[in-house]
Order: sequence, then structure tokens, then C-alpha cells
Amino acid sequence: MRIIIVSGLSGSGKTIALQTLEDLDCYCVDNLPFKLIRPLAQEILAASATLPPTVAVGVDARNFFDELSRFPAILAELRASDFSVDVLFLQAEEEVLLKRYSETRRRHPLDLGSVPLREVIRHERQLLGPVVACADLIIDTSDTNLYQLRELIHSRVHDTPGEAMSLLFESFGFKNGVPSDADFVFDVRCLPNPHWKPQLRPLTGRDQPVIDFLGSQPEVTVMIDDLCRFLAGWLPRFEESNRSYLTVAIGCTGGQHRSVFIAETLGCHFSTVRRHVMVRHRELK
Repeated sequence: MRIIIVSGLSGSGKTIALQTLEDLDCYCVDNLPFKLIRPLAQEILAASATLPPTVAVGVDARNFFDELSRFPAILAELRASDFSVDVLFLQAEEEVLLKRYSETRRRHPLDLGSVPLREVIRHERQLLGPVVACADLIIDTSDTNLYQLRELIHSRVHDTPGEAMSLLFESFGFKNGVPSDADFVFDVRCLPNPHWKPQLRPLTGRDQPVIDFLGSQPEVTVMIDDLCRFLAGWLPRFEESNRSYLTVAIGCTGGQHRSVFIAETLGCHFSTVRRHVMVRHRELK
């Protein structure tokens, strides 16, 4: 039996994540008081023959702080029993959350009306500290729309068995900031830039003229070989430590040419020797 604990900041997409898992035939329980996770787990184990193989449980900051502080201990107890447990945590930048609440005019679940929303969001982030510290996968939804989030949940969480590590190569542009959920960040801005070729500027690293240009550059080949060798040597060590998810971020200036090409190349290479390899391009909409 697999349990996915879905947590995160209010407004970051927890409801969408749970709805997506429910659509994928997971048995979902939202806003469960934290102290009831262990009793629920026992009921799940007793009724495992009649329930779906994956159960998703929503946990948020409306639990009392002393209960959330015990999250690591209870998580360890669950994993020591007959359950495979993953912790998914969703977050977003403060300004993005403020904008979302402004647009939807929803009330924050921790808002008592006497504290500014910005302070409420910071308080919630602090309350959920013990949960995010135990997260197997952190997804930052600041630049992710509803459909992209559903696809990420589908590919990274639902389609990945508990015993297999999901590997994501994500390209990005440094001008828009480094992905906060990355485990490795590699800077490829030192490589020849197709942006300075007028005929290549409007294209991306997935277009053949850019592929041909970058593929002909010796520095690019050396960079890719070095990254492949480094990751091939260290990925097994992460799996030995029971990691379920790993995100490798590749960044160039705008996230359009070099990082896209290298992320695609690494994804293609590792998909031939590993399962559950994905490629995502943050700046390509």
C-alpha cells in the first residue's frame, strides 16, 4: 500500500494535486487532522483488498503546531510499517500567493482578520517547516499553470512506483531566477550562445538548426560528457539513500537555447539506461 501525503502553502495548488490524484483512481482524503493519519493508515491496511493501491492524504497548517512538529516522528513510524510513504509539498513565491488571493478574493484559512495577509503567509510557511523538511518532492508552482501542475503530478508522482527514483531535467533562464525545487543546478551560460545568430534567435533548443549549431561546438560536447559522467556516478548514491525524486536544473540566460538543448540531450541519454526520466522547459510555454 502506498500513501502520498500532500501538503503545502495555501494557494499553491494542493487542491489541484489531490483532484488530479483522485482522477487517477487514488483514494483521497483532504484536510485530515494530522493525529488521525496513523489510525487511517491502520484502517487502510485492514481494508487494502477493497481500496485502490494508492491513498493520498491532504495535510495543511490548520493542524495544531504541536502536531505538525511531530510530523517527522510519525512519518518514520509509518515507513517502518507496511506502507510506502511519499511526501509531496507544494509552494510558491510570496508575491505569487498574494496575487492569487487578490485575484480569487478567497480568504486564507489561517486569516483571523487582524493580521496582514503577507504575515499570515509567512506564519503558515513557518508552521509547515517540519513537513517541508521531510518532503520527498517539492514543487514550486510560481510559474506553473493548472495544466502543467496536473501533468507534473501525473508523471512524477502517480506514474512512478514508490521504489523507483523519478529523474527530472528542467531547463530555465537565470533572468527569471533559479528553480527553488532543484536538487542540482548547472550553469551553462559559458557555452556559445545561439541568441547572437540572427537566424537562430527566434528558435529554441528543440529546433534542428539550433541542435546542429550547438552539437557542432566542442565546448558543448565536453560539458554534456562531463555532466553525464558526474550524474551517472552519483545518481545511484541518491537511490541508495531512498530518494524518490531528483530534479536537475540546467540554466542559461533566457532558458531558450542552450539549457533546452542540454536538458533534452541529458534526458534522451538517461532514458536509455533508467526508468522514469522526464524533461521540462520552464521558460517554453
